[in-house]
Amino acid sequence: MSETDTTPRPGLPARLFDIFRLVAVIEGVTTLLLFLVAMPVKYLLGAPGLVQLAGPVHGYAFLAYAALMVAALWGRGWGVADWLRTFGASLVPFGTFLNDPFLKRRRAADGRA
Repeated sequence: MSETDTTPRPGLPARLFDIFRLVAVIEGVTTLLLFLVAMPVKYLLGAPGLVQLAGPVHGYAFLAYAALMVAALWGRGWGVADWLRTFGASLVPFGTFLNDPFLKRRRAADGRA
């Protein structure tokens, strides 16, 4: 296979979906660390160091979530509501954790497990 060959690889969609779910957990954990640990320490104790560390980590996790969401879900025939639900899950604390069972069910229903 040449470097410019764009032939789809059979296992790639499933692996991308698994990677997306892992990044969703990471994004959720960084959200909770930022909101429940770093920000209270900053505002209650006046120590902004944790926010300066956790903020960018969460930002990169969020960007990875958004990019992998598109890569992993594109072409699966999901409706607008499914896309909005999955994206919206990244915007609220615990959202990615609550959305994970939905992702599992949809993946099984897609037959691309």
